[in-house]
Amino acid sequence: MTYSVAVSGASGYAGGEILRILAAHPDVEIRTVTAHANAGQPLVAHQPHLRSLAHHTLRETSPEVLAGHDVVVLALPHGQSGQYTDALADVPLVIDAGADHRLESRADWDAFYGGPFHEAWAYGVPELPVDGAKQRARLVGASRIAAPGCNASTVSLSLAPGIAAGVIDPADIVSVLAVGPSGAGKSLKPHLLGSEILGSANPYAVGGVHRHIPEIRQALAAAGAPADDIRITFTPVIVPMARGILATSSARIAGGVTDDEIRAAWESAYGDETFVQLLPDGSFPRTADVLGANTALMGIAIDRTAGRVTVVAAVDNLVKGTAGAAVQSMNIALGLPEDRGLTVNGVAP
Repeated sequence: MTYSVAVSGASGYAGGEILRILAAHPDVEIRTVTAHANAGQPLVAHQPHLRSLAHHTLRETSPEVLAGHDVVVLALPHGQSGQYTDALADVPLVIDAGADHRLESRADWDAFYGGPFHEAWAYGVPELPVDGAKQRARLVGASRIAAPGCNASTVSLSLAPGIAAGVIDPADIVSVLAVGPSGAGKSLKPHLLGSEILGSANPYAVGGVHRHIPEIRQALAAAGAPADDIRITFTPVIVPMARGILATSSARIAGGVTDDEIRAAWESAYGDETFVQLLPDGSFPRTADVLGANTALMGIAIDRTAGRVTVVAAVDNLVKGTAGAAVQSMNIALGLPEDRGLTVNGVAP
């Protein structure tokens, strides 16, 4: 069976990456691409690298245009997807790449986003430990999926195995992330101009205000941490690379836990996973190793002097961080092979 797909927000970074992946997916037909201000223009005017899709013209984003497809992917700015989802009730599978359907808590939504609150959908990170199983089980047959925030899923994947196994303390988590500016979207922002970021590293959303914090807390609570016990200091830093996240996360070691038990927690969680891979002891990833791949690579260090575990994880924010996670989750929901259209291989140099 071939599934017809519509992608909204197709002129943006996330929408373009979803299209790039789906263009090589053997089980889908990209039938419709939509945008707002860019409607009526050729897709390749905004995504010149998508040569196989040069015949597409961006249409207006509306429920009427999006209806009638097997799959609709909403790659819209935060707060804009919810206005369409109720009107797409007849679409068998809707995937939101924005934040509108990620959070379960209205209070968290109000505090970090604001605007109308929408119900949480199945979270599109299949490998996350959840209630003694994996999030994958909740995606099987799902009709509504919330793709993750790239920073949030990277930190959550880094720490959830330790939470689930009880080998780290969720009350003292510190995460510092080097991130590429493509995660902020394609809209013009003066602080993201090349002249502002080249040769510089710029922290932002410092001091507990980043919007991905409640998403991380939600994922770690699902892994087994008491929600009231989770304390995380989260600091992203924009660095001059177009794509990528290198997340360095640390937490206190739980009492009485051995080094072997710590490493076993991550090996047990990800040892049989295709797209989340634990590196050998003493090895740590580079963002260059995951460029263009739906792969999260991570390394673990145990610092007994400080009494902490440090996890370093690298992802391509536009692939495993967003579009790849969405397609991987789509595959699971539709009963297709999970890796269909996706690759573990990066692009080098």
